[in-house]
Amino acid sequence: MYQKLMDIYDRMYKHFGPRHWWPADTPFEVVVGAILTQSVAWRNVEQAIKNLKQAGLLDLVAIAHAELDELARLIRPTRYYNMKARKLQAFCRHVLENYDGSLERLFAKDLWPLREELLGIYGIGEETADSILLYAAEKPIFVVDAYTKRIFSRLGMVDADIKYGQLQRFFMDHIPPDVMLYNEYHAQIDAVGNNYCAAKKPSCGECPLRPLCGFASAV
Repeated sequence: MYQKLMDIYDRMYKHFGPRHWWPADTPFEVVVGAILTQSVAWRNVEQAIKNLKQAGLLDLVAIAHAELDELARLIRPTRYYNMKARKLQAFCRHVLENYDGSLERLFAKDLWPLREELLGIYGIGEETADSILLYAAEKPIFVVDAYTKRIFSRLGMVDADIKYGQLQRFFMDHIPPDVMLYNEYHAQIDAVGNNYCAAKKPSCGECPLRPLCGFASAV
């Protein structure tokens, strides 16, 4: 299975090249992006982060103490902005109250206890927690999302209704824990999903995984 998964990776990497993901200047910016990107295109997140930077609020302490209405206004491009503003503040206040505002101290914890702690913060689900762990804390955990499930079920490698944890375990059981590989693999999957493997009317003809995909052959 390792060889098959790496063949898939190599085909994607050859097609797209390095994805330079996660696009951010600091680990904290990664965290903010991971929270804001739920249910919205990345370009909207980029606009929201730009707004926060211009307002001098792309800072853990500043967000923790910001007026909720002002914070929501700045991240308005990301949809569900009132809820996401509360999520941002919940994360920042957690770090401020428990780690004196130090992400380094938070991220110094071991992977699985840290994951459990993140999941206990308001608004942090599995995909968001794992994105923070991999891309901000640089912990070896495989991030999965809707694209991952769609692509690998169409490749016939997992069931279409597989649960998040089962899909994550599938990758982590067969690919050795490597932060850089996990980073790039997830980024490549999202590139295929975003460019070719749509839920409806996928563009199978140009997809780098077409030779391996039974779904594409049937379209």
